[in-house]
Amino acid sequence: MKFQRKRREKVDITLISMIDVLFVLLLFFMVSTTFNRHTEVKIKLPEANGKEADNHPKSVNVTIDEKGVYFLMSGNEGQSRRLPDQKRETLMRELVRLSQEEKELPFIISADAKTPHQSVMTVLDVAGQVGFDHITFATQESEGSEETDK
Repeated sequence: MKFQRKRREKVDITLISMIDVLFVLLLFFMVSTTFNRHTEVKIKLPEANGKEADNHPKSVNVTIDEKGVYFLMSGNEGQSRRLPDQKRETLMRELVRLSQEEKELPFIISADAKTPHQSVMTVLDVAGQVGFDHITFATQESEGSEETDK
């Protein structure tokens, strides 16, 4: 008796459908991810009316929370960091280190609406002593106010 072997078919794995699925997943994650410039420091900015300032990719940001705690972020860093202590000398040392790179960078003070006035004045004074010229304050637009151009 003569047994014949069945011919084996060549098995192919098509990768095109797997690649399609991966691209769809990549697209989904890219769309659903939020890229937020603000960090975990939660502050409520004071309200003001005025035109929006120019957005610079590089700047020095000092964020002050409602308790007067300083957080510092330069244009190179992606995340703000809390200063080790809240002393004036520590703030000055960190700003001097940042100002060695460029003193022409915009200096933005983002203070909570309930921040003690002394904390804001300390940052303003130290920034001026270090040599920053372009100092601005971050605010949010007042709700219920409408601009009228006539």
